[in-house]
Amino acid sequence: MVPGSGAAAATSTTDRRPLSSTPEQADGLLGPAAIRELAQQLDLRPTKALGQNFLHDANTIRKIVRTADLTADDVVCEVGPGLGSLTLGLLAVSAHVTAVEIDPRLAGQLPRTVADRLPALADRLTVVTADALRVTELPGPAPTALVANLPYNIAVPVLLHLLELLPSIRTALVLVQAEVADRLAAAPGSPAYGVPSVKAAWYADVRRAGAVPRPVFWPVPNVDSGLVALTRRPAPAGDRLATFAAIDAAFATRRKGLRAALARWAGSPAAAETRLRAAGIDPTTRGEQLSVTDFARLAATDPVPGAGR
Repeated sequence: MVPGSGAAAATSTTDRRPLSSTPEQADGLLGPAAIRELAQQLDLRPTKALGQNFLHDANTIRKIVRTADLTADDVVCEVGPGLGSLTLGLLAVSAHVTAVEIDPRLAGQLPRTVADRLPALADRLTVVTADALRVTELPGPAPTALVANLPYNIAVPVLLHLLELLPSIRTALVLVQAEVADRLAAAPGSPAYGVPSVKAAWYADVRRAGAVPRPVFWPVPNVDSGLVALTRRPAPAGDRLATFAAIDAAFATRRKGLRAALARWAGSPAAAETRLRAAGIDPTTRGEQLSVTDFARLAATDPVPGAGR
């Protein structure tokens, strides 16, 4: 079990003054004034290294929660809850939220924020103080959904790690940099199609689910943001690690045809051509033309004996 549950996090001695509330946040959501007040209480200065850009617009939170299309039975995994804006919205519509937060100050404050704003729902929250990339297990009920404002500098690795770690996740809605959202949702043959597109497609059907403007964050980021929705589907037949190795090799040199791009992966250009033809793929094709199923089929072909000699 990952250390740092909500109960443990609640032992911090940070000031528990009630946060500011406005009629617009009558449902308990945090607005700009409450976000800044809470940050001041914690002596928090958002850091770029941790990807700390906090949502402070209640209407945006409501939009994200609606788009996530959660049910009262869903158990949500949230990564990077920060000051709790999205957490509060998720708790109101789901059975449970397990929030993974790397910053101990934020992890310690989150249960108190929920208790102050939505006291009747406080027992629905579990806080895990950990790096999401290093999580190997989560306490409590198995998550059925992932909803998160992901740290932009590690968004794709975190998403892929959690989809692999938590097969119970059936749906996901993640807020990421707009360029990353385009890449995750790109189809074969499109300019944005690449490694994130193919690897995400191993786990799920992926689509863009809307844009989020810069001013709803504090501090305001210097990039645009977008929502990406994922719906779990069965993985292609084949070995994931072998398939991912072929994907990485194919896109390492995007401008080369696959015969050349896969030469090191296969052992030689000739071996790459043999494996490509065995998979029914034209050796002059580039990686951006292949679907995840194509890559899985390619990875399953038998290596050519002696090709690496």
